[in-house]
Amino acid sequence: MALDVLLKFKKCYLNVANSRLPDCARMSAGRGMISKLGTIARALRVRGLSLLSICDSNLIWRNLVAHTDEHEGTRRDFLYYATAGTGAVVAGAAVWPLVNQMNPSADVRALASIRVDVADVEPGTQITVLWQGKPVFIRRRTSNEIEAARAVKMDELIDANGRNDNKPDLLAVDENRALDESGEWLVMLGVCTHLGCVPLGDGAGEFGGWFCPCHGSHYDTAGRIRKGPAPENLLVPYARFDGANELVIGKESA
Repeated sequence: MALDVLLKFKKCYLNVANSRLPDCARMSAGRGMISKLGTIARALRVRGLSLLSICDSNLIWRNLVAHTDEHEGTRRDFLYYATAGTGAVVAGAAVWPLVNQMNPSADVRALASIRVDVADVEPGTQITVLWQGKPVFIRRRTSNEIEAARAVKMDELIDANGRNDNKPDLLAVDENRALDESGEWLVMLGVCTHLGCVPLGDGAGEFGGWFCPCHGSHYDTAGRIRKGPAPENLLVPYARFDGANELVIGKESA
């Protein structure tokens, strides 16, 4: 159906180009028909082709005007550009389904969230899982780690933003970064906010939390940047518990 419309459009172009109308009348008719390219593209719901059609129509018009003194040259140019413009629409209509296939499939969208069994994670240890191609640190903190994190004053922090997708735009006090009210569970992206290296954990660095070996950024037991070139605290992704031992990272699609 769409192809038939475009072929009829091309046939009309050829009829105008081969007519005996004066140049001014032929070009006027051609200009009006060229403007229909955008309408056809929108009707076909081919995104982006309306802009392409406008660009093509401007190009065609400039070339027609430039050759008004050469009757045969004008006709030849008209045929060339009209065919090229119509071909662009046809090609775009054919390519769009291929482009659309590059959108995430249902199984990929399902990986927007993962479920992790944390029943075997002991206090003072952490596990690392992969979520959306990035490491995620899941740490079960000891009471000493929690106490050390909550003793830090806001004016000691480099980044005062909590960087917590569960509690956006709150201050970086430990309570706003921990997953649960007790502060035992801490879930963070294991990506240094400087240049994307993976920090070392298990009490590494000068503040007993994490240390990035690439450029020397030190994070405390709440994952907050305390020293080094990293500008921000480690990001806390959206996460929640589903039951006592199952952790959900990322938002699940409906």
